[in-house]
This record gives sequence, C-alpha cells and structure tokens, in this order.
Amino acid sequence: MKVALLTDCYLPRLGGIEVQSHDLAQHLVALGHEVEVFTATPGPEGQLRGEITPVDGIPVHRLAIRLPWELPVNPLAPRELRRRLTAGGFDVAHVQTGVVSPFAWDGTRVTLDLGLPTAMTWHCMLGQVAPGFAVAGFVHRWAARGVAMSAVSGVAAAPLRELVGPAAAVTVLPNGIDVAHWRPSRSAHSTQGAAQPSSVQSPPLRLITAMRLAPRKRPRALVELVARAERLAGRGSLSLTILGEGPDRRRVESYLDTHGIGWVSLPGRVPRDELRERYAAADVYVSPSELESFGIAALEARTAGLPVVARAGSGVGEFVTHDVGGLIVPDDAVMAGALAGLAVDRGRVERMRRWNLDHSPEQDWPHVAALAVAEYERAIALTGKASHR
Repeated sequence: MKVALLTDCYLPRLGGIEVQSHDLAQHLVALGHEVEVFTATPGPEGQLRGEITPVDGIPVHRLAIRLPWELPVNPLAPRELRRRLTAGGFDVAHVQTGVVSPFAWDGTRVTLDLGLPTAMTWHCMLGQVAPGFAVAGFVHRWAARGVAMSAVSGVAAAPLRELVGPAAAVTVLPNGIDVAHWRPSRSAHSTQGAAQPSSVQSPPLRLITAMRLAPRKRPRALVELVARAERLAGRGSLSLTILGEGPDRRRVESYLDTHGIGWVSLPGRVPRDELRERYAAADVYVSPSELESFGIAALEARTAGLPVVARAGSGVGEFVTHDVGGLIVPDDAVMAGALAGLAVDRGRVERMRRWNLDHSPEQDWPHVAALAVAEYERAIALTGKASHR
C-alpha cells in the first residue's frame, strides 16, 4: 500500500504529532508499505516550496513558505499538493490533525476532491471548541463523504462522535511507543521502598515529568501543587524534575525564586536515551494537564515502571488504572494529597511500580501500525460506499 501522510508539523519541529508521524512512517515501511510525508514545516536547513528532504529514508515534501517563526501554514500549498498526490499513485492518505491544522484541513479537501481514500486522526481534546466545529459543519461533511475518522483516545473520540453523528464511526487509533526501548532491565531501578530504621528519614520521593513548558500543560500549577504536597508530607519529603522547554519556563523559574524552592530542577529537553535513564532514577511520574488527549510521555514513563499520577478525564486514564499502575485524581488538591501520601507510603509506590513492570502496555508500535493499516482499509471501503451514494 502506498500511503501519503499529511501533517502541518513534522521533524525537525519537535512535538507529539511530529514524532508520532515520523515513527508511524517508519513502522509502516517495516510492514512493507511505501510512505511519503507532506508537510508545511520547513526542512532542517530551511527547505521550502516543495523541496523533498528524506528523513530516515522517508521522502518528506516540504510544502512550506517563509513565514515568521517558521509557522507551518501555506495557503498556496493545495494546488501543488493536488499535483503530487495525483502523480504519486497513492492508495490512501492519512491526515494528522489538531484543533487548528490549516495545512491538514486543506489537504483533506484536496484528497476528497481527488477521490483518494482518506483516514484522519485527531490528536487533540476538542473541549470548548466543539460547538464551533458543530456550527462550521466541515467535520460532519468530511465524515459523510467517507473520511475514516479516528482519535488517539476514547476521551478524545467522544466529542468527535458527537460532531460526525450516528451515521459515521469514530475509532480509536492510539499513539504508539517502542515498548522494548522503554522497559528497564530488572536491575536498572534502585527502589527507595525498603524499610528504614525509625531514626533515619526516608530520602525524598523523586517526582518527574516531561512536558512542553506551556500554559496548556500547566507547569506552574504543577510546582504549586507539589509544594502543597511537600508541606503535607513534611519538609524534604519530595523532589521534582521537570524536563522540557517552552514559553512558561521564566514563569516557573520566577515562582521558584520567589518562594525559595530548591527541590525543583529544570534540565530542559533531553534526548530519548537520557529520558529513559532519568525515568530509571525516578520514583513517580506526574501529569497535571487537564486537556491531555493521550499522554505519550506518561505512557513511556509507565512502561519504564513509574507509577503515573494524572488528572481524570485525560487520555492517561486509558493506560493507567487507578491504584494499580498509578493514581487518577479529580483535581489539583487531591493530586497534592495523593503525592504526599506516596511520599509516606513507599510500599504503595513499589507495588504499583512492580505491576507496571510486569504488565506491558498494548500501545506497542507493531500493534498500533496494524491498527493504522486497518484504518486505511476502512477508508478505502468507505470511499467505495461514498461513490455510490
């Protein structure tokens, strides 16, 4: 099968959709399929206007124009995209979309006009914007014309099902990870759960998270709630490492300086191999986001054995069961209390860590890539049905 992956953002930009699209392409090729990527993201050396830059053997069509901050937007792209898709002999298009994805949406209009079977995966929580999408009506129309709709989690799929209506199915196509890469060796993690003499204070519970330091991910709120947890559990009971970069870094640093907090570290963004090492040296992963459609970093941490503490209503709840592989809590106050409790009860931390190590998640790439191929087959079948309406 020859697949066209359409995405506003792609490497060298770094983010969830970018990395997932790259990894999906690699695993589709491993299954024997042919893949080309079409994006509005400039290349690593600023390549624009349709230049093709191979990334790990995958041709990437850079349908980008020069814009401030290299914004992945190009209203001139549809004509050239149409020409390349027509000439390329593709069997199916797979569109990756978020709440605002102008290139992907333009691409969907092109693929529908061409009669090219189209699968579309939503990587976002529609939330408060869902009524606007309902009024605009384009998502409903795309589904009616045969676009095979999917979302990365059940919670992300729910509002999408409301938009498309009962006549069209919305499946769950989760994000994937390389489970073997994230599984630690049995001796890699030195637990702090062993009993301590009554006169010896337990070392701090080592909390960790990996996120973009942006308002939607709530890094400042995380620091505030962990500070509350530390007050509840006792001074020196917790430490926190926040991995990542973003516009909220200064706000977080200012809060730490103002309140004299020295037990939070901000090492910045780190490569995957170092991230795995840091997970092996931590005790608990914390995910404070309220609008997390999936939670790739949380899944990687859970695969590495870390109990995950996350907010209810996010995609994390689909691979973390409360009080089994972590804790799912309703709000920040309960999260603070839960973290304080774990700082005191290290045996509970060890029990959840052991369960995570003994039970691999199902979102391994071979499984996810097979689900993607099933979506392509569904899109092809839907196109045949739509053409006979």
